[in-house]
Amino acid sequence: MLWHELTIHTTEEAVEMISNFLHEAGAGGVSIEESGTLNKERDTSYGQWYELPLNDIPEGLAVIKGYFSEGTDMEALKSEINPRIEQLSEFDIDAGEIRYEIRTVDEDDWANAWKQYFKPVRVSDRLTIKPTWEDYTPESPEEKIIELDPGMAFGTGTHPTTSLCLRTLETVIQGGEEVIDVGTGSGILAIGAIRLGAKHVLALDLDPVAVSSAKENVHLNGLEQQITVKESDLLSVLGNQDPALGVQLPVKVIVANILAEIIMLFIDDVYNALEPGGVYIASGIWKNKEQVVHDALVASGFEISAVHRDEDWLAYVARKR
Repeated sequence: MLWHELTIHTTEEAVEMISNFLHEAGAGGVSIEESGTLNKERDTSYGQWYELPLNDIPEGLAVIKGYFSEGTDMEALKSEINPRIEQLSEFDIDAGEIRYEIRTVDEDDWANAWKQYFKPVRVSDRLTIKPTWEDYTPESPEEKIIELDPGMAFGTGTHPTTSLCLRTLETVIQGGEEVIDVGTGSGILAIGAIRLGAKHVLALDLDPVAVSSAKENVHLNGLEQQITVKESDLLSVLGNQDPALGVQLPVKVIVANILAEIIMLFIDDVYNALEPGGVYIASGIWKNKEQVVHDALVASGFEISAVHRDEDWLAYVARKR
């Protein structure tokens, strides 16, 4: 089967928004390649190492590829997406000097080729992400495995925002907590929370593709009894004490690995869904949004107890007073 490949040259800062535009436009898959330069600081605390050369993408830039079925009008698609990218500047997101490329590729050229680069990776003291097609033996009983088959609609879980969020969860989960994961995507944070000792996770996403992916990954990890995946937003479950949700509101921990612009839309809902002393982990925040998210959290009644960083991304740990 043939597919149209739309390549967009942009910045790392705009990756998540543009990737979302491609998904909403009907992409059958999206791949992201960020700068491979060794000039920027890299986390090597868990034994990661980096070869030279990684790629020739300039530092701070990124290449996003979306794949569309053969009958798609690609020029019309590009005309639909371009104005949305141009509007990102209104949200203080610099997409850089956008450049497009279109070509036709065979499905076998992209659908599975990326898998050879996705290997087991230790993302924290206790968590390792392992693709389902790879063999791996934990180094110690304390090392917990997250089995992941992200498919073509989601990443491998090693993006700075995801690994940052998993490490932050590790500092928060003490054992026995009920957790809500807002914008669960592949379900990786929900699975990570259970592996760290949480009692039950309610994983929410508005995207039916994400809900399907999360349910599959929950099944792969054998956690159907401890993770409830639901197509919903947080507001819709507030005040809902349906036992089928698997958690009793208010909960102890809420985690959201979403763009800052989205995080700020439901901070009050998070506050209402947390018990007093409860913790909100807000990740996916680019450095230029640090202060505005900080101010929004404080204005809603949160106390910032920690800030964790990875490259130009950060995650807030905010406690309900």
